[in-house]
Amino acid sequence: MADWRDQLPAVRGDLRRDLPLSGLTWLKVGGPADLLFNPADAEDLAAFLAALPADVPVLPVGVGSNLLVRDGGVRGVVVRLAGPLAKVVADGNLLVAGAGALDQNAARTAQRAGLAGIEFMIGIPGTIGGAVRMNAGAFGGETRERLLWAEIVGRDGVIRRLDNAELGFSYRRSTLPAGSIVLRAAFALEPGDPAAILARMDAIRAEREAAQPIRVATGGSTFKNPEGGRAWQLVDQAGCRGLEHGRAMVSDKHCNFLINRGGASAREIEELGEVVRQRVRDRTGVALSWEIVRVGDEVPS
Repeated sequence: MADWRDQLPAVRGDLRRDLPLSGLTWLKVGGPADLLFNPADAEDLAAFLAALPADVPVLPVGVGSNLLVRDGGVRGVVVRLAGPLAKVVADGNLLVAGAGALDQNAARTAQRAGLAGIEFMIGIPGTIGGAVRMNAGAFGGETRERLLWAEIVGRDGVIRRLDNAELGFSYRRSTLPAGSIVLRAAFALEPGDPAAILARMDAIRAEREAAQPIRVATGGSTFKNPEGGRAWQLVDQAGCRGLEHGRAMVSDKHCNFLINRGGASAREIEELGEVVRQRVRDRTGVALSWEIVRVGDEVPS
């Protein structure tokens, strides 16, 4: 059978076959991608998508901070957003950030420009593309509160701009069109005192450092907060703090974080998460939903 990878469109970016994704995710697990594409810029990505066979799956990835890639890897194309797609620019009261830009870099750029409103992003270890897709939030702020518009590219290679209302934001989700990839986003901010903005960011960093396991292999918050409750409290009440499964563990510092203690498989981490969900359901009647995005194929037992 012919390999679709032998008939790829010409690109200016970098294409790699069968690259293990474990080195690109914060949980340090995951099998290979059929193809990893680092586009040179938005136009390179758009042209590639337009020419790619429509039946080939495409998965955009930033820094892999909230991603669990299963051990069998990912079929199709994984698009890594970096380089020009990670640029952040302040223009008046507007901050325009590429989808591959770290949320924390967006917050720092705004602070240096004396722009207030996204200080909360200093506490989110992801990228702008993911923030738009999931309406990321922390420390009292959410992406939707400041987002003006987002540019996306569809699976057909067409680039278009959606305003805030068209993105259909709600808690930890948006209604981005299926198959679309965020290219960049603009945030409407307010003039502020850089020192005061920095002080607020420092306070957020200190709070995060004190409460979360940030120097271990983890994927951030594992489960979404249920309406009217806190996921970590339910996990704690179910007796799961410090629970282990193989080399995977529920953090004993913040029990809405799963940790790879070293050498864990994706299967172990996902199975541990499902054990936690079942115990919470049995103890409280609440069905927790995954916040970590799980992708790829499992390795047959």
